[in-house]
Amino acid sequence: MKTRITQMLGIEHPIIQGGMHYVGFAKLAAAVSNAGGLGIITGLTQPSAEDLANEIARCRDMTEKPFGVNLTFLPSLSSPDYPGYIRAIIDGGVKVVETAGSNPQQYLPAMQDAGIRIIHKCTSVRHSLKAQAIGCDAVSVDGFECGGHPGEDDIPNMILLPRAADELEIPFVASGGMADARSLVAALALGADGINMGTRFIATREAPVHEKVKQAIVAASELDTRLVMRPLRNTERVLKNAAVERLLEKERSLGPALKFEDIIDEVAGVYPRIMLDGDLEAGAWSCGMVAGLINDIPSCRELIDGIMREADVLINQRLRGMVAG
Repeated sequence: MKTRITQMLGIEHPIIQGGMHYVGFAKLAAAVSNAGGLGIITGLTQPSAEDLANEIARCRDMTEKPFGVNLTFLPSLSSPDYPGYIRAIIDGGVKVVETAGSNPQQYLPAMQDAGIRIIHKCTSVRHSLKAQAIGCDAVSVDGFECGGHPGEDDIPNMILLPRAADELEIPFVASGGMADARSLVAALALGADGINMGTRFIATREAPVHEKVKQAIVAASELDTRLVMRPLRNTERVLKNAAVERLLEKERSLGPALKFEDIIDEVAGVYPRIMLDGDLEAGAWSCGMVAGLINDIPSCRELIDGIMREADVLINQRLRGMVAG
């Protein structure tokens, strides 16, 4: 299948693995890329620029295909060493970077001078247009269904994607609610050039997370996520658990007086304990509503091959059959 995204990134299938904290290691990124998609290493999961350089080298040893790095730009008093991370990306020969969070404009020239394509994650049309205006090569449009941070507009992809298609000139991929061939074909019909999957790729054999995490996603339904940190305008969609219920109770009881410090135990520094150790109750962890569509734990190749095979059937048999004659 050829789309503007496959041609831009030099990949076989229009499927991208999103950057995910303590999930996007070289093992998963290489498996996705070897299966014809675009694997993504999560930059800030690595403690330092040197660690990121080593992780890029590990991925390079496992695949000859294109892969990318996610860099999330965080507004904080003690920012990560972004210039160091970017140097590691450039020196490692990475040609795709998925940016997220704050405006990445100040960091774009160094990366684009090195021939790197920039895909910025956006949760609204206006942010997508801003990404286009500052020179991003593509955007990942995240609907309200997505795991992690869906923004504050609450627009689902059935509306957000065609709106993006109406406004954007650069390519974009659909993120949030993407899990199978139906997701891909629907996204293409709504104007996207591919899909970005996060939660679906956690539930794969190569995902370097604890088996309990994968089984929790398989067991969950579309009703099992919660939105936390809404009062702080930093909304995150997470899988429900005891820690999430404690967090939500704090939000209810404290009301307008809520501060980040009140919920720090439930959200700060919990990902290693959850993803690596399998302590599912350690805190809040991102998960999309798409968990309701995830019922197995295939290899990345089985997943991607199945999506592309079934997409061909949907396009060339089911849909074509509806207009034939």
